Amino acid sequence: MTDQPRPSDWMSILALGFVWGGTFMVISLALDGYGPLTVACARTTLGALSLLGLMAATGRPMPRPAPKLWSSIFWIGMFSTAVPFLLLSWGIRLVPSAFAGISMAAVPLFVLPLAHVFSDEKLVMRKFAGVLIGFVGALVLIGPGLATLGQGSEPLAQLACVGAALCYAVSSITTRRCPPIDPITLSALTLAVGSIALIPLMLWVEGVPGWAGAKPGFAILFLGLIPTAAATLLRVRVIRSAGAVFMTLVNYQVPIWAMIFGAVVLSEALPLRFFAALGLILTGLAISQWYSLKRLLTGK
Repeated sequence: MTDQPRPSDWMSILALGFVWGGTFMVISLALDGYGPLTVACARTTLGALSLLGLMAATGRPMPRPAPKLWSSIFWIGMFSTAVPFLLLSWGIRLVPSAFAGISMAAVPLFVLPLAHVFSDEKLVMRKFAGVLIGFVGALVLIGPGLATLGQGSEPLAQLACVGAALCYAVSSITTRRCPPIDPITLSALTLAVGSIALIPLMLWVEGVPGWAGAKPGFAILFLGLIPTAAATLLRVRVIRSAGAVFMTLVNYQVPIWAMIFGAVVLSEALPLRFFAALGLILTGLAISQWYSLKRLLTGK
């Protein structure tokens, strides 16, 4: 691992922010022709097949039959693929894709209190202040929805997007506690877990999918192959080269790109509270990670 990120690392982090920020728009396009279960299942299955194929091509073996390892793989798969993919697909039917993108900025803020409870990473006062500011931003984002719970499906869709962010935070903690395993193998197997969980549910509720036209069809193919499979490989390369702290810079980009794509491509309205919520969440994130970001950007 290098001490300072290389130019290729910066290009990779920008590419990941762009791709993951556009994912919510692509989900919205896929939902024009498919149900949320089909979108979540196809994304997971295509990603799993791609990475399992890479495992076979590179000669990576299956992990040993260790109960703790396979238990971790199962729970990471459920909380990093099956459940959040379904929540996002269902939620984006009823809320702007930009809303979902802003919700994802809260993932690191959920991670901090969970890490305090379930690991040795304690929530010091600076991080606690950052979390509080970030959660105020989350309340600004979903506040109107909370006030109208029980009046239609939109408030529940907003909670589904925030719930997906919480799932990603849980999967992050579970990944930290996972026994040692090759990262590409872990990515492939967790996607496979999500696929196995979603396929029966999709067939039962929505049936066997067909080709629904170019726009939603190619959107589903894109979801499985680019942000789910290819971006996972790029993420592994960046973490190995520049470290996990450097990888957190993606969290600042994703909601911004999600808002840009939502407004420009999907003509979504962006209420003022979206900008206020984004500012508060990113401020809280910066405060909670201040010293790590300072060392990363200055080398001191």
